[in-house]
Amino acid sequence: MSKQVIIPEGTSKPLAPYVPATKADNIVYVSGTLPFDENNDVVHVGDAAAQTRHVLTTIKNVIQTAGGDMDDVTFNSIFVKDWADYDAVNQVYAEFFPNEKPARFCIQCGLVKPDALVEIASIAHIG
Repeated sequence: MSKQVIIPEGTSKPLAPYVPATKADNIVYVSGTLPFDENNDVVHVGDAAAQTRHVLTTIKNVIQTAGGDMDDVTFNSIFVKDWADYDAVNQVYAEFFPNEKPARFCIQCGLVKPDALVEIASIAHIG
């Protein structure tokens, strides 16, 4: 098995011992992605739609760095701080997956920073 760490240019240092993604053979495992800027500060505080767009744009950049695109995503794990944001998250999510939708789950939970409203982890099969 070939294994490659994926770190897109301009990526901030992770808060814990992990990398943005790992590519094993043709599978890309994207770590839980939060709405952080380059300093690990939460962006778009209070706006679940804008945070979701930021998170999915970050994931898209990771997958493109690994040689794929969003159509290669096969599974997403979605974590929301509050179910009240579920519709906003889904509206933006649908923009990033206009074709065949990946499998997924969504749970409500606390996130690593109080102002973060959404976190998404992804798996993509490239090639």
